[in-house]
Amino acid sequence: MGVLRSTESLEAEIEEMREALLRSGGIGRTQVRKEGSGSFRRRADGDGGVGDERTVCVTGGISFVGFAVVNHLLDRGYTVRLALETHEDMDKLRETEMFGEMGRDGVWAVMASVMDLESLCRAFDGCVGVFHTSSVVDPGGLSGYSKHMAQMEVRAAELVVEACVRTQSVRRCVFTSSLLACVWREDSTPRSSRRPTIVDENCWSDQRVCRDKKLWFALGKTMAEKAAWRAARGRDVKLVTVCPALVTGPGAQDMLTEGLLATIDVEKVAEAHVAVYEAMSSTACGRYICYDHVIRSGEEAAELERQLGLPNRVSRDAHADYPTWVELSNRKLSRLLSSRRRRCTYDIYSISQE
Repeated sequence: MGVLRSTESLEAEIEEMREALLRSGGIGRTQVRKEGSGSFRRRADGDGGVGDERTVCVTGGISFVGFAVVNHLLDRGYTVRLALETHEDMDKLRETEMFGEMGRDGVWAVMASVMDLESLCRAFDGCVGVFHTSSVVDPGGLSGYSKHMAQMEVRAAELVVEACVRTQSVRRCVFTSSLLACVWREDSTPRSSRRPTIVDENCWSDQRVCRDKKLWFALGKTMAEKAAWRAARGRDVKLVTVCPALVTGPGAQDMLTEGLLATIDVEKVAEAHVAVYEAMSSTACGRYICYDHVIRSGEEAAELERQLGLPNRVSRDAHADYPTWVELSNRKLSRLLSSRRRRCTYDIYSISQE
């Protein structure tokens, strides 16, 4: 079972990326365009204007989720521009050793800070779509995420959407939020109720609850997503958000007790991002909750702790079963993905009959 998780060091994150691509057969499939031996090509300013329909930009593309999104986009035939924050990110790309001369030509690297509007506009210029997959990199893992980082996440969200609006070529933005932006609320339904409370895309985490519990990561994701929606309202760019399941340190035990602790394979997160992007020209809109498994027992929680290397952070009792007071719903995304797969099957069938 794949789990979205943070890493505690540069080396660990690099190794995680390598293993992810090995599992998906991704070695040698992508490369950063090069001008000379050992150098990454950076696009010249002013290349844009009217964007190529298959050219997109990914912020946070060197993160675990962002890297998977980039890989999935390349599989779908897109040209991808990676907006990298620091030279360390560039070094991280080199150290993966996945972008050799035999790799597929389809990735550009540019330097752009999510806290710098002008650099974002330059990075987005010439792209039709933007995937904002990460704002704040927390070197200490989610347990080190602070209230200050939450405020930074909000500002980055505002700037990314503003840059999309100001860049003539950009028409769509897919924003990576979190399931944590949906689930933290005051208890309003008696636990004796026969029907569980449904948590879907209409639900928002209560910021006051997040502050009271010091759930800064949940607060940051909630505030940032709301900021993105405010910035996009009435503007000439279409926004959708993906809210994938994410395991966090603080609050994990409460989420388990309430039936809200869910996991998601990173490849499925990437598929969801690209699917909603491609459906934005027709039906896709609003928010999409994304998960594939809800932890229901102490045994499953213990296995999750083992995978994450976080003992005693999720469950106190490995033999406990947890009642379902709340039911997560990802029906909206499931319908979209099912429709997309049916179209793909029809296209393949049609081609085979020609």
